[in-house]
Amino acid sequence: MTSVVLAVFAMLLAACGTGSQPPDGTGRSTTSTSGDAPAGDLPGWRQTFREDFTSGDVALGAWPGPYGDRWSAYPEPWRDTSGHGMYSPERVLSVKHGVLDMYLHTDEGQAYVAAPEPELNGPDIRGQKYGRFSVRFRADPIPGYKMAWLLWPDSDKRRHGEIDFPEANLDETINGFVHHAVRGRGQERFATKKTFQSWHIATIEWLPGRVRFILDGAVVGISTTKIPKKRMHWVLQTETQLDGPPPPLDAAGHVQVDWVVAYERK
Repeated sequence: MTSVVLAVFAMLLAACGTGSQPPDGTGRSTTSTSGDAPAGDLPGWRQTFREDFTSGDVALGAWPGPYGDRWSAYPEPWRDTSGHGMYSPERVLSVKHGVLDMYLHTDEGQAYVAAPEPELNGPDIRGQKYGRFSVRFRADPIPGYKMAWLLWPDSDKRRHGEIDFPEANLDETINGFVHHAVRGRGQERFATKKTFQSWHIATIEWLPGRVRFILDGAVVGISTTKIPKKRMHWVLQTETQLDGPPPPLDAAGHVQVDWVVAYERK
């Protein structure tokens, strides 16, 4: 093949992309070029959960489909933290081309959101004590909505602490928070300059006396203060913003999840 032909071929590949998928309605590609979700143990960690969303597509309104044996979600008509949004997996969640999609939008004056939850150790044992939790994701900069993907105590008691990463309004930059395991309030915030629009891998490492936040392989922050030590479950809680009015009626867009993996200490 001549050098001219090779150059033309390379230009065609660049224009078409590899494995590209239809746009998500926002003008952005739903393509995921990361390959499969990480499989197998890591040094010091035993894998307990792995989801690549390759068990089949799920149309809007048909969640959870083939994922019902390992995923749950906050049901409609539960309200979100601000009270402005309603959790509705049927109106928000779908799967296409190996990507979980959350379609955040308002319909007849009601903002709809979602909080899917991976069943880390099966439906009978909701969470686990300590672990490593990683997710590959992106989101549109939708005004009025936020992400607070968190580890929440199985006890459902706020004094047992909380770990959030990533957390922020979707039109701002990504943060991590450790809410102290103590009566009363106390927290640490770890800020990044990264927006949600690009694909990222966010990891929480939760160990006795220490939490690490890692974004795209770089450590964002480390906390050693009043670290939670009760069993916790992982929820991809996506909701309306806590400060301010409800989202604008015309605000709509997508939060996408490529894969999810979790580990326990060996």
